Amino acid sequence: METSTEGVTEAHSDGTAEPAPAGMITAAAGTAADAGPAPALPPTSLSPSRAGDFMQCPLLYRFRVIDRLPEKPSEAATKGTLVHAVLERLFDAPAPERTAPRAKSLIPAQWDRLRESRPELAELFADDPEGERMARWLGEAEQLVERWFTLEDPSRLEPAERELFVETELESGLRLRGIIDRVDVAPTGEVRIVDYKTGKAPRPEYADSALFQMTFYALVVWRLKNVIPRRLQLVYLGSGDVLTYDPVRADLERVERKLLALWEAIRRATETGDWRPRPTKLCGWCDHQAHCPEFGGTPPPYPLPTRSP
Repeated sequence: METSTEGVTEAHSDGTAEPAPAGMITAAAGTAADAGPAPALPPTSLSPSRAGDFMQCPLLYRFRVIDRLPEKPSEAATKGTLVHAVLERLFDAPAPERTAPRAKSLIPAQWDRLRESRPELAELFADDPEGERMARWLGEAEQLVERWFTLEDPSRLEPAERELFVETELESGLRLRGIIDRVDVAPTGEVRIVDYKTGKAPRPEYADSALFQMTFYALVVWRLKNVIPRRLQLVYLGSGDVLTYDPVRADLERVERKLLALWEAIRRATETGDWRPRPTKLCGWCDHQAHCPEFGGTPPPYPLPTRSP
């Protein structure tokens, strides 16, 4: 993990856990905030989620990485984290026992474990004293888990890695990192990278954006192992779709150039303190409207030294 956040992870919007960026403390850090805020540090690495944040809105990236503003846990993201945990743990069982009933039976224990590790999740259902809403929510998680069995047969799979943390440093000095849901390796040595999504598959015109995370991981694997993954596979449990892509070297070189340009823009913004909001339809779901100029808010004082552009 990165400086001052050893062991801290954050959840993607679809629930995938990922290493928190340098110095970042989210609600998932639990009681870490009780010791007082950690000193602000410039970012030192890039993950798919944080790259996506900057492309979506530079100010959002600043709020999450530089200011480390807390964010409330959401039902959707937490459900994704729960489903990911169940699918990972199912492979602990012998192949013949990897059934849908067995997978669904794992949900209560994994939900208890998740709440124990992240006490702040108690607020998700604080206004649900009878537990009716939580019961529906757990039922939705069961449906997602069950749908997976219509898309893949876990009894025929033996993943080489699950929840694999990967990190590499490019020649430029940029560090790339993240967590891959599953890595399959064929007897011939061909590598398949698999990512579970608890949402719905995007429309075709947005497929490239959906594959960005996967080509990011493929680039890291290539730079680490000198092996280009044979296939990238996105499994959409929300809609029952599987999106695949077979990358070639030119694809990975292209995404590397994109990341280097993105990192240069992040470096300039870090040094100048110029983090501009980029309004989109997604602003309606942002936790930081109170600090955003687009909503009449004022960002907190910039915690890093700046210089003229």
